[in-house]
Parts: sequence; structure tokens; C-alpha cells
Amino acid sequence: MLNKYFRIIVGSFVLISVVLTVYVNPNWIWFTVFIGLNLIQSAFTKWCLLETILMKVFKIQK
Repeated sequence: MLNKYFRIIVGSFVLISVVLTVYVNPNWIWFTVFIGLNLIQSAFTKWCLLETILMKVFKIQK
């Protein structure tokens, strides 16, 4: 369940940042870069802030 919500939220963030980049300001591309770097970092460290937040929201123990 957590994985499903994680993918929905991250995918939404990417799409929103692309739309903001195209229609608002090109500097929003840095938000997309941050998301990508966070995903890469979490693959190596096994820690992700969004995962921690979702675990607290849904009261899931590790």
C-alpha cells in the first residue's frame, strides 16, 4: 500500500513540476531535478523523507 501511494505522489510531483516549468518559469525544472536526485539517493541509502512521512501518516511500523 505504501509503495502505491509513494509512486502516485512522486509521479504527481514530476508532472506538476514539468507543467510549472513549461507554463510558469523554467527554474521549476530544479524541482524535477531534486525529485530525481532524491530517488537516486534513496536507492543507495535506503532512506527517503517521503517514505518516513507516509509511514507516520498511516502509522506503519518498520
